[in-house]
Amino acid sequence: MTSTPTSDPSPLLPALPDEDWSRVLCVVAHPDDMEYGSSAAVAAWTARGVEVTYLLLTSGEAGMQTPPEQVGPIRADEQAKACETVDVSDLVIMNHPDGMLMPTLELRRDIARVIRRVRPDAVLTANFDFEAYGGLNQADHRAAGLATVDAVRDADNTWVFRELAEDEGLRKWHTRWLLVAGHPDATHALAVGADQVAASVASLECHQAYLADLPWHPKPADFIPEILRTGGKAAGHEFAVTFRAYDLG
Repeated sequence: MTSTPTSDPSPLLPALPDEDWSRVLCVVAHPDDMEYGSSAAVAAWTARGVEVTYLLLTSGEAGMQTPPEQVGPIRADEQAKACETVDVSDLVIMNHPDGMLMPTLELRRDIARVIRRVRPDAVLTANFDFEAYGGLNQADHRAAGLATVDAVRDADNTWVFRELAEDEGLRKWHTRWLLVAGHPDATHALAVGADQVAASVASLECHQAYLADLPWHPKPADFIPEILRTGGKAAGHEFAVTFRAYDLG
């Protein structure tokens, strides 16, 4: 009698090689986009002295059942409080229209400008696949990710958006790593501890008005730890944030 061969277990995700990073730029479409697990990685980075900048391309003004002119300031205030929970002091919120974001040259230039100012070792953005998070990805998420990928390369090109250097004194900058959070085909992981998990939960809880407008939304403490525990299992740790990471050389 022959036995059926069993497949080898999936290899553990390698650790993100971030030991020598000093600056990280996170580019997302809306307030709260960083708070679905990624903020645990931010808390781990800032705890060891990495400078982290959040760049939000919109103020999320179309995300609630309240007039946008009232929602924008509310969500900006909630994002500032969320940043405090993970020790992020550099928050930039742009005024591109929520719900109508497009990966235009203007958007790419705006992102490239911040990349050249911050001069990060890594740029993080969220999953921008057409299908993501159990359904069809939101339009702004797709546009933000595409524009960010292009802007990382634009920021390193002397001849693209040359006015950034000539008029604003922002020299080109080469970013070594591009990280895509929330990607189903992760390549690397960053182990985080219980304190970072708690900080990530707290960061999403800061978006009180936004979450109150979504009565179906689960409580952050009910699912954020599970996301990070799943990442930890893939990496051989109790908790981890996973990324699809691109080494740009």
